[in-house]
Amino acid sequence: MASLPSRYNEASSPLACSPMVVLHHPLEFTTIMKPIVQISLDLTNIDEALETAAMAMRAGVDWLEAGTPLILAEGLHGIRALRAAFPTTPLVADLKTMDGGYLEAQMMAQAGATHVVVMARAHEETIRCVVKAGKDFGVQVMGDNMVCPDMVEGAKWLEDLGCDFVIHHIGYDERRGIAARGLRMPSPLDRLREVVNAVRIPVQAVGGLSLEQAIECPAYGAPLVVLGAPLTIDADAFKTASGDLESSLRMICDKIHASTVASPS
Repeated sequence: MASLPSRYNEASSPLACSPMVVLHHPLEFTTIMKPIVQISLDLTNIDEALETAAMAMRAGVDWLEAGTPLILAEGLHGIRALRAAFPTTPLVADLKTMDGGYLEAQMMAQAGATHVVVMARAHEETIRCVVKAGKDFGVQVMGDNMVCPDMVEGAKWLEDLGCDFVIHHIGYDERRGIAARGLRMPSPLDRLREVVNAVRIPVQAVGGLSLEQAIECPAYGAPLVVLGAPLTIDADAFKTASGDLESSLRMICDKIHASTVASPS
């Protein structure tokens, strides 16, 4: 049975905030996380991002994500600001790295990120460089299988190259463009069970999910649930009498945390 990275044993590390449970896999042992709520700060202003993050943390969110728009707008300053405000919270930098993997991962790690994102469609050597930087600077690597010709094979490829997590992702333009042509919009849920069963690392599903669908991800075996921000909470089941966003988000977090992550079949 593979051991967890040593940084999980460091009480001072933000990663220590994310307990993990080892379950049996048909082929060998695999590490499955308890349900985790991650909020993606897809904002373009650091002050708004900090305000939203503070509200999310009060509501029970576990991980913060500096979304791609925030990184484009604020760069390393945004990562540093989030780390300063939330010193013990896991922080994902959604770089979507395609090249220059080692330097990008190094810069984000040194600014305070605990997780970085590399794309499966990047060259193999780029993915290897990001994984190497992750080991050198104590951050974990999330591999994104967006636009892979075969999403399941893309997830397996990322695992084989050393990524710690798989992001099973249907892109914004892909979803919207296909729907605009009158075709069925693809969903990450379409092949989520296949992806989960194909790898032995935790999986996250991203791309056009409703709140109800996102909450169901642990039942598919995907423990990391991503909620986008700015949030539009319009599902009747999660509206509060006052319409208070923080209270609604707390209800969502409570429901996710109470769910059980399905083991691989």
